[in-house]
Amino acid sequence: MANLPSDRLSTEPPFTNVGLDVFGTWNISTRRTQGGAANSKRWAVLFTCLSIRAVHIESMGTSSFINALRRFFAVRGPVKVIRSDCGTNFKGACKELQIILQDENNISKYLNEEGCTWLFNPPHSSHMGGVWERMIRVSRWILDSMLSQTSSSHLTHKVLSTLMAEVTAIINARPLAPISADAESAFLLTPATILTQKFCTTSPPPGSFENADLYRQQWKRIQHLANAFWERWRREYLSTLQSRSKWQDGQPNVKEGDLVLLRDSQVKRNQWPMALVTKAHPDDDGKVRKLELKVTKGGTINTFLRPVTEVVVLMPSKASTMDSSLLILLLGCK
Repeated sequence: MANLPSDRLSTEPPFTNVGLDVFGTWNISTRRTQGGAANSKRWAVLFTCLSIRAVHIESMGTSSFINALRRFFAVRGPVKVIRSDCGTNFKGACKELQIILQDENNISKYLNEEGCTWLFNPPHSSHMGGVWERMIRVSRWILDSMLSQTSSSHLTHKVLSTLMAEVTAIINARPLAPISADAESAFLLTPATILTQKFCTTSPPPGSFENADLYRQQWKRIQHLANAFWERWRREYLSTLQSRSKWQDGQPNVKEGDLVLLRDSQVKRNQWPMALVTKAHPDDDGKVRKLELKVTKGGTINTFLRPVTEVVVLMPSKASTMDSSLLILLLGCK
C-alpha cells in the first residue's frame, strides 16, 4: 500500500484540496403550466475535503457547472487542487449534462484564473478516490432511492437545494474517530466541529414530520425528506463506523441433549466435569445464551443454570448415537 498523498496530510485550511464527483439526475417542477407542470433535470456535485473529510453539496442544472463551482468557492474559499475520477469516466458520467464536453475551455480558463489545478486519477483506479467515493456512494444511494419515490411535482429547485444543505449537515456531523467510552471525555470530533468551531449541531424544527407532509408546506416537505435521509444514514452508514471485532460470525446454538464440558475455575486442571444440556433458553433474537445443565458426581445428580460462555460443546446431540441413559451413565463414571 502506498503512502497517503500529500493532499490528505495538508495542514492548510479546509477545502483547499478537494475531491469532486457528480451524481443525479432528478426531475423537479420548474413552473406551472395549463397542462400541469414543466419539469427540468437537476444534478448534484459533491466536494469532499481531502484533509478533514467534510463535504459540500451543490445542486445544479444543465450548463451550470461553473455556477456551482463559483458558489462553492464563494462559500468555502479558494481551492488549490481538485481531484476526480479519470477524465474519460468523468466526461462519460457528465455526457448528458454537457458540462465538460461543451464548456471545457471555459472551465479550464476559470480554474486557471482562480489558481486551481484539476487532476484526474488514472483509469480503473477508483480506490485512489476512496475519500470522496465513500461519501458519494452512501449519499447517492440514499438520495436516489428516496427521490425516486417522490413525485417530481413535489420537488422544486428550492426544496432540492435546501434538502442538499440538510444532507450536508447530516454527513458533516458524523464522528471522525472512534467514540470514547469515558463519560468525562464526551467531546465528539466531527467535520462540522472543525468547520464551524462549534461543538453543538443544528437541531431540527420541533414537531414530527410524516409522509403526509410531502403534500403540505415546502418546509415540512424538506424536513420529512431530511428525516428519511437521516434514518437511512444512521442505519446503513453510522453503524459501520464501529463494528464489533468479536462474535461477527454466527454459530449454531447449543441444543438440548448436547454433551458439554463445564468450565469451573475452582477445580484443578483436567477435572472439569461433563454435563448434559437438559434445557436451552433462547433470547428474543433466537440465540441461546443460558443453559440448564445436569451434572452427575459421586452418584448424585445436580442441576445448574449456566451461561453459554461457561461450557464447551464436546458432542452435539445429532452427532451422538447414545441415548440419554447412556450419557447419564457416562457422566456418572466421570
